[in-house]
Amino acid sequence: MKKKILFAASECVPFIKTGGLADVVGSLPKYFDKEKYDCRVILPKYMCMDEKWKSQLEYVDHFYMDLSWRNQYVGIFKLDYEGVTFYFVDNEYYFNGPTPYSDIRYDLEKFAFFSRAVLSILPIIDFRPDVIHCHDWQTGLIPVYLKDSFSQGDFFRGIKSIMTIHNLKFQGVWDVKTVQDIAGLSDYYFTSDKLKDYDDGNLLKGGIVYADVVTTVSDTYAEEIKTAFYGEGLDGLLNARSNDLLGIVNGLDYNEYDPMNDPLIYKNFDVKTFRKDKKANKVALQKELGLKVDASKMMIGMVGRLTDQKGLDLVACVLEEMCQDEVQFVVLGTGEERYENMFRHFDWKYADDFSANIYYSNELSHKIYAACDAFLMPSLFEPCGLSQLMSLRYGTLPIVRETGGLKDTVEPYNEYEETGTGFSFINYNAHEMMNTVRYAEHIFYDKKRSWNYMAARAMKQDFSWNASAKKYEQLYDRLIG
Repeated sequence: MKKKILFAASECVPFIKTGGLADVVGSLPKYFDKEKYDCRVILPKYMCMDEKWKSQLEYVDHFYMDLSWRNQYVGIFKLDYEGVTFYFVDNEYYFNGPTPYSDIRYDLEKFAFFSRAVLSILPIIDFRPDVIHCHDWQTGLIPVYLKDSFSQGDFFRGIKSIMTIHNLKFQGVWDVKTVQDIAGLSDYYFTSDKLKDYDDGNLLKGGIVYADVVTTVSDTYAEEIKTAFYGEGLDGLLNARSNDLLGIVNGLDYNEYDPMNDPLIYKNFDVKTFRKDKKANKVALQKELGLKVDASKMMIGMVGRLTDQKGLDLVACVLEEMCQDEVQFVVLGTGEERYENMFRHFDWKYADDFSANIYYSNELSHKIYAACDAFLMPSLFEPCGLSQLMSLRYGTLPIVRETGGLKDTVEPYNEYEETGTGFSFINYNAHEMMNTVRYAEHIFYDKKRSWNYMAARAMKQDFSWNASAKKYEQLYDRLIG
């Protein structure tokens, strides 16, 4: 008898993506043992999804559902894709925006609707999961509803829930009265040991309180969020639940991120040929971005959201100084205006050695991972991080701060033992970061053989989804019994 798992999430590749959550939800289900697990995924049917996907969806059924004092239409669509069944919840009132998320007040109602719809749909599609695996605050009400209005009757009795926190910073918070009205829950749920968070209602908190198990996306982050600095106000609750809290590091889709078969990069390479062929990628990228062409010059990449969380205030402190070094910088991403403008300024001032690409392009990101020598990621906090995993895969050595998933996945270089897969620093300090970058420059220029050995070690690391999937399977088995 197969064990039945349902993933519930607000985004998922390839259908809709704003961040790393979508990669996890889209990739992980493919890696479970199909003989033992029937894993399906349920998502909102956004109007802003690509027509390519919308046109393939198959109508299943529809019904009307009570949500607090409202009565709402719920449509069900499905699509089988790469061996996984995906369900889509349809409601144009909630899911018709130009982006998956808008203002938080509207999103709270949208995802309260989605959470209740997820449970209401199950008898109609005749799928009774043993475990509902909820992702982030958008699905935080599912474990609550399971213990509330869905606790009656044989169908829902005994269904377990897991709450996975991808980023604790986002919690789904609004005043108690509004959240209570939106969710349709009684006063019982709005005490400080349940959904009440000071004077607010907090959807993620509800999920953490009522889920059978809470997971997050790296071992170190699971420890960090029990402290006041990283706990975003929920550290007390996470400590209280520490027996049911564990970290499982995210994986990377090794089919999509494979330097030997990646169609998006200039020249394919593997661990045997990277010494020569990474240079070919570097020269091609230098030409494409209008940088000075020099295969021997160290190139440092940065790809991602341009925000404080990513440590860009550290970069801002010392970037002028670092631009005096014998290095080139390639930046890709969008975010806070001050950082976008800062990088544009350096692109203008150091045109030969600095390229700021203030947009997002999947193709260019692959080219940067393939071409660069090092990848800078000095995050303030990083639940898991995928960029450093991509870098390792392409033999691009990460320079990271020791936090969250960065600490768990990048082994700092030890020149005496010739071990390590990258460079790291501990304190959130601009000059400590710069010293680490300069140490990396020293190894790159003065100990090239050590650098190449390290790049080879990095490429041999296994952060594929296989390892993570095994850990989730063990968790499901433990829960289902």
